[in-house]
Amino acid sequence: MRTAKYIATPGKGILAADESTGTIGKRLASINVENIESNRQALRELLFTSPGSLPYLSGVILFEETLYQKTTDGKPFVDVLQQNGVVPGIKVDKGTVELAGTDGETTTQGFDSLGARCQQYYKAGARFAKWRAVLKIGPNNAQGLARYAIICQENGLVPIVEPEILTDGSHDIKKCAAATEMVLAAVYKALNEQHVLLEGTLLKPNMVTPGSDSPKVTAEEIAEYTVTALRRTVPPAVPGIVFLSGGQSEEEATKNLNAMNKLQVLKPWTLSFSFGRALQQSTLKTWGGKKENVEKAQAAFLERCKANSDATLGKYAGGSAGGLASESLYVKEYKY
Repeated sequence: MRTAKYIATPGKGILAADESTGTIGKRLASINVENIESNRQALRELLFTSPGSLPYLSGVILFEETLYQKTTDGKPFVDVLQQNGVVPGIKVDKGTVELAGTDGETTTQGFDSLGARCQQYYKAGARFAKWRAVLKIGPNNAQGLARYAIICQENGLVPIVEPEILTDGSHDIKKCAAATEMVLAAVYKALNEQHVLLEGTLLKPNMVTPGSDSPKVTAEEIAEYTVTALRRTVPPAVPGIVFLSGGQSEEEATKNLNAMNKLQVLKPWTLSFSFGRALQQSTLKTWGGKKENVEKAQAAFLERCKANSDATLGKYAGGSAGGLASESLYVKEYKY
């Protein structure tokens, strides 16, 4: 409970650096860098040792490989994070597979030996976990999310519950809002049935937006629909809601989060971020795999961390990081 509350500290958020080896390979390929362990380690070290950035973060989600990696000076990444007041977390799912007989719906793998893995991760220093259920539109994955959550709690880890409704499609924002409410209601019913301690969990949902093939709407409209859906479904016992960026550009994700925190309605939980692409993209492009660019790339990362910290307080003025921050990060049927 204490860990969940700490991660939900206003002004702080989560860096999702839990890309699987395949996914980080795609990121590295985009800057013509080979997908080998030393390059994956170099990117993570750049992020975790970025001067001045960690005070804006309360947690970092790691991939299994990264949990056991060290800096080039031989210091475990876990120690670097803990000594800077950042809680190490771990991705525990094994990706998604398509469900037979459905219209492309998926189920998440990774229940085999989940309890034993959670124990190992706890020993290695992890204190929270993430499991991603991907939904086109429908509550099929709620039971799985609840099972994962209770197994994590039994092994000392705070579960981040992540039911993600993909933005793929031409639906409008109202349809996304209705689907989000339906899914979240099913998820909290399942969590209650499994006796999950809600005070010791965090929610990582999608923002309510129109489909990727629909006209864009304002940040204020996204904020209104998202916060309404959450107020109708998420119990006040949950300490924090940490949004995924879901392929929005860095700037869009930050502006939408800022608009939610500016809304003058009762929000019984902290609204913050758990961004992967929307915290890393301009950093990655600035770095380009070159040692001489590390400092510049770390400055770009610091700028995104600060922008999103401001957004959790409703104080983001907009316009940071120029053109790179406005690039769309949308990938159809995104997997990681």
